[in-house]
Amino acid sequence: MANHVIGSFQLMKSLNRSLILNIIRSSGMISRAEIAKKTRLTPPTVTNIVHELLNEELVIEGQTGPSSGGRKPIMLRINSRNFYIIGVDVGVKKVRFAVTDLNAEILMKSIVSISERMTEEELVKLIIKQIYTLIDKADIPRTKIMGIGIGMHGIVDAERGISIFAPNLNMKNIPLKSMLEAEFMIPVKVENDVRAMALGEAWFGSGIGFEDLICINVGYGIGAGIIMNNKLFRGRHGLAGEIGHTVVDLNGPRCTCGSYGCLQTLTAHDGLKSAAMKEIILGRRTLISELTEGDVDKISGKIIHQAAKSGDDLAIEILQTTGKYLGAAISNLVHVLNPPKIIIGGGISKAGPFLLDPLKEVVLKRALSEEARETIIVESGLGDRAGLVGAVTLILEDMFSLNYENRRQTV
Repeated sequence: MANHVIGSFQLMKSLNRSLILNIIRSSGMISRAEIAKKTRLTPPTVTNIVHELLNEELVIEGQTGPSSGGRKPIMLRINSRNFYIIGVDVGVKKVRFAVTDLNAEILMKSIVSISERMTEEELVKLIIKQIYTLIDKADIPRTKIMGIGIGMHGIVDAERGISIFAPNLNMKNIPLKSMLEAEFMIPVKVENDVRAMALGEAWFGSGIGFEDLICINVGYGIGAGIIMNNKLFRGRHGLAGEIGHTVVDLNGPRCTCGSYGCLQTLTAHDGLKSAAMKEIILGRRTLISELTEGDVDKISGKIIHQAAKSGDDLAIEILQTTGKYLGAAISNLVHVLNPPKIIIGGGISKAGPFLLDPLKEVVLKRALSEEARETIIVESGLGDRAGLVGAVTLILEDMFSLNYENRRQTV
C-alpha cells in the first residue's frame, strides 16, 4: 500500500511538472502566480516544482513583470540556450544533421550524401559518425544534449524506434533507436519524416495555434502527417498518411509499390520528370531541353519550376496538372478528416502559385460544403528547415511530456 501511495505521488508530481514546463514554454515568460492561476495548482506546489526546475537549469528567472499592487513578480522562461537537441533528417538522396537549442533554433548543421548502394549498417555508421562530428564542431558538452530526433522516410515503428521499410532506399528493419541509444546513452526518437514535419509545423511553423492539421510533403515521394487534438495520428499499423499510394488514375503508370496510378507516380519528382521526358521525346519544344542541355536525365522539379518562371508552356502545364492531381487527393482528405488547415511542404511545393493555384481551385470545386471550402491551404512556414525542425520537435514533444526525466535516466 505504501508503494502504491509513493507511486501515485510521483505520478502526480510528474504530471504537475510537465504541466508547469508546458505553461512556461508556451507563455514565453510567466510569473509563478500566473502559473498557479492557469494550472489551478497551489502556490506552494508551483514554488517547489519551479525551484527544482531552476536547480536543473531548465528554467531561468528573467525580468520583473508588471505589478498588480504589491512587489513586482519575477518572470520565468525556458533556459533554451543551455541545452541542445540533435536533429537528423534522412532523405532519399541526403541526410541532414543539426544541433539546435530548445526553441529549435539551428545552431549548426551539415549535409551528407547517401550512396545508392548503401546498406542499412552503413547508413547507421554514417549517422553515428556525423553526429559525433557535429557535436565536436559545435563544441557542446554531451551532458547538455537532451536527445536525438530522427525523421525517416517510409514506414516507421515510432514506439520501438525502428525503420520498418524505407522504399526509396530499399532498406528494412533498422533498429535506429536501440543502436543510437547504445552509442550515445541519450534518448532517441524515430518517426516517419512527414509526421515529424507536421509536428514541427504545429510547434514552430504554419500550424501554430491549430489543434488539428495535415502536413503534406511533395518531393521524391508524397506523404502526409496528420495531427488530431495536438497529437500525431499514426493509424493501427503506422500507415496513416501514406497518401502517395492512394490511387488517382486506375490506368496510370506502375508505382514502386507494385500498384498502378498511385498519386506518387503522377505528382512526385519522378512523375514530373517522366511527364517532361515524354513530351520532349515526342518532339515538343521547351525551355526544359535548353536548361538540361538536351540531357533528359538532368530533368528535375527545380528545372521545371525554373522553366515555368520563364513562361515555358510545357513546364507550366506539368506543374498545373500536378496541382490538380494533388487537389483531388486533398479534397478527399478534406471530406474524410475535415481539417481546418493543410500545409504543403517539400521540394515540389517551391513551385508556389504554379502548383497551389490549380490545387486550391480543384478543392474549391469539389468541396461538399461552404465550411469545406474554407479549409486553409498554405505553404510550409519552415521551408527547407521543416525536416530538421520536425526531427528536433520529436524530442521537444517527449521532453515536455510525462516522465521524460525517468526515461532519460534509464537510457
